[in-house]
Amino acid sequence: MNQLKPTTRTEAADACIEILDTDFFRALCEPARIQIFRVLVLQGRSDIGSIAQAMPQDRSVIARHLQTMERAGLLRAQTEGRHTYYQIDGPTIAARVQRISALIQALVPLCCAVPDS
Repeated sequence: MNQLKPTTRTEAADACIEILDTDFFRALCEPARIQIFRVLVLQGRSDIGSIAQAMPQDRSVIARHLQTMERAGLLRAQTEGRHTYYQIDGPTIAARVQRISALIQALVPLCCAVPDS
C-alpha cells in the first residue's frame, strides 16, 4: 500500500484497488480453499495427506490450492524430509486485516456514506 491515508478520491480509488485486487483476496474466493483453511483450523499443522483425508478433491488439486494459499500469505509451509507441513500464518493475516481496516477508516471521509446519528 503506497499511502495509508489517501487525501483525494483518485488516491482513495487507487488505494482500494491496490489492496482489494490482490492474491490475498483471490485466494479466499475459492470455496475449496476456505474448506482447506477450516481443516487447518481444526487440525492445526498438517501435511497434504491429512488435509486430503478431510477433502473430496484429489491430492494434486489440494496441493495447488495449498501453494496458492502460501503465495498469498495465508499459510506457511515447512518441509521435513519427504513431507511438507502447512499451517495458518495468523500473524501475517492479522497484520493484513489491520492494514485493510486502517485504509477503510481513512477512506470513509473521502468517499463513503456515513449514517446519520
